[in-house]
Amino acid sequence: MPARILVAEDDVKQAELIRRYLEREGHLTVVVHDGRAAIDEARRRSPDLLVLDVMMPKVDGLDVCRVLRADGDVPIIMLTARSTEDDLLLGLDLGADDYLTKPYNPRELVARVRTVLRRTRNRGEGEVYRVGELEIDPSRHEVRLSGELVEVTPAEFKILACLAASPGRAYSRQQLLEHAFGFDHYVFDRTIDVHVMNLRKKLGGSAYLRTVYGVGYKLADKVVSDAS
Repeated sequence: MPARILVAEDDVKQAELIRRYLEREGHLTVVVHDGRAAIDEARRRSPDLLVLDVMMPKVDGLDVCRVLRADGDVPIIMLTARSTEDDLLLGLDLGADDYLTKPYNPRELVARVRTVLRRTRNRGEGEVYRVGELEIDPSRHEVRLSGELVEVTPAEFKILACLAASPGRAYSRQQLLEHAFGFDHYVFDRTIDVHVMNLRKKLGGSAYLRTVYGVGYKLADKVVSDAS
C-alpha cells in the first residue's frame, strides 16, 4: 500500500534520488534537509515512515529519533556512514526500526521501506501477550509485570514483543535482529545479549527470558524457576 514517507537527508542530490525511487513505488514523499525541519514535519504530517540520515545540521538524526520516539511510534529507518557496533546499539536503543549504512543501493532502501512498513503495519492488532504475570501490549507499547508497569527501551520492547508472539520458540540472535528490527547486515552477538541482560534485570531474573544454549533465546511458554 502507498505510504506517506518523510525523508530527512542533508545531501540534496541523495535526497532527490531517494524521493524518485520512493515515488516510483507509489509513496507520497516529502523531503527535508535538516533535523529541526524533520521534527517539525513529522509532527505536522504524521508520516507512516521516516527515512532519517544521522549526520544532519541543526539537530542530528540521533536526537531527531530520540525526540520523535518520545512523541510516538513512527517507524524510522536510519541512514549513516558509521557502522560500528556502538552505533548500532545506540540506534536500537533509540528505537530505530532499521539501519542502513552508506553507501547503499537505493533499491535496497526501497526494499527495506517495504519490509518495515509491512512489519509495523501488522504489529499490535489489539492483541496482548501474556505469560504468567507478564503482559506485553504492542498497541500501547507497554510491558507489565504483576500489574506494574515496567519501563523498557524501544529496543528492549521490540525484542520482548517478538519473543512474546511465539512463546516457547527459540530465536537465534540474528533472527531476533531480523524479526524485531530488520537488521540483516549488522549482526553482533553482543547487541542482543546486552538487551536481554537488561530485560532480565527489569523482569526480576530469567524466569521469563530463557537462554537456549547453542541457539539464542526464547520467552518461556510457562513460568519456571529462575535459571539462566
